[in-house]
Amino acid sequence: MGKPPTDTRPMNYAVPQYLEAKRTVDTRAFSARVRDRLLAELPEKPRILEAGCGTGTMVSRLHKWGVEAGTYRGVDRSESVLAYAREQREAELNAEPIDGGFRVADLNVRFEQGDALSVFKGEDADLLIAASFLDLVPIREAFDAFNDALKSDGLIYAPLTFDGGTIFQPDHPADREIERVYHDHIDSLPGRDVRAGRRVLDHLRERSGRLLSVAPSDWIIRPRAGAYPANERAFLATILEFVAEAVGDHPDADDWLHIRRQQLEDGVLSYVAHQYDFLYRTAES
Repeated sequence: MGKPPTDTRPMNYAVPQYLEAKRTVDTRAFSARVRDRLLAELPEKPRILEAGCGTGTMVSRLHKWGVEAGTYRGVDRSESVLAYAREQREAELNAEPIDGGFRVADLNVRFEQGDALSVFKGEDADLLIAASFLDLVPIREAFDAFNDALKSDGLIYAPLTFDGGTIFQPDHPADREIERVYHDHIDSLPGRDVRAGRRVLDHLRERSGRLLSVAPSDWIIRPRAGAYPANERAFLATILEFVAEAVGDHPDADDWLHIRRQQLEDGVLSYVAHQYDFLYRTAES
């Protein structure tokens, strides 16, 4: 298995180290209730698409959840991330290489580079997955594109949709101000929305399909006896760097960041990000 390539672009989420380090955080966060409803609604051999598939960890989850037949096509904009996904997931799952991808049990898997808001049009899929995605793109545009990618009454599974809560513990006097500046910076970026979770709830009321299930899916990272599980220290260090980039030379930034980095080094820093999981069925045509 290859070493993840590095990428130093500012506030760049498409970095294999970051995506792999958050894997255990995601696993704890997923709503079991929404996941179980998803699995109950899937056909026996689903056609699955994933928008912003990253390093392909959803393929491993689907396999663990018992989805062992059908097709999966994951799309991401980063070719370096996709190259890592192909190598890592094929090796991890002991998969059989096939033309353009690999096979796990009877599930054919392939990853490709592209824009998930345009490349899936007309696919007639059963399920579209968009994990940690809807806070990165315009919500209405995303759901219109997803609808065009799915068959009549297809499923959209959108877990880990951020909804405007960034919490660090222990308390610091500048927490609220740092959070405000951090969120304002994210909102200033094209297509971004730090309150995407609640916006999705509002938007789905306007559409003619059905919201089958929704539940919170907060990221929660906390040390145990001064240590962090798996590679979660590195993940949390990356979050702090995202905050540092966002707050820039704000008067409170230096002290806040110095204390938070020291707390991380000492194994006492905890972190929560508020999120939602959604399962939506599009309207019958």
